[in-house]
Amino acid sequence: MGIVLFLLIGILAGWIAGKLIQGGGFGLIGNMVVGVVGAVLGGYVLGAVGIDLGGFFGQLVTAVLGALILLFGVGLVKRA
Repeated sequence: MGIVLFLLIGILAGWIAGKLIQGGGFGLIGNMVVGVVGAVLGGYVLGAVGIDLGGFFGQLVTAVLGALILLFGVGLVKRA
């Protein structure tokens, strides 16, 4: 996967996760950061349980799941 595709998936995943958790996005750079970190986190979590989603949509789902986990964790830390 090229870096451009990785960043595109990150932007989309961050935007989708922002809509699902916070109700709004974080801007282009914020969405990209949340999505890219979420992609890494999602890949680690799904890989640990033996799930491998291939293709563009599989990678997008993985990134969104990771971004949701990330945002949920950040929300817990903010409340504490």
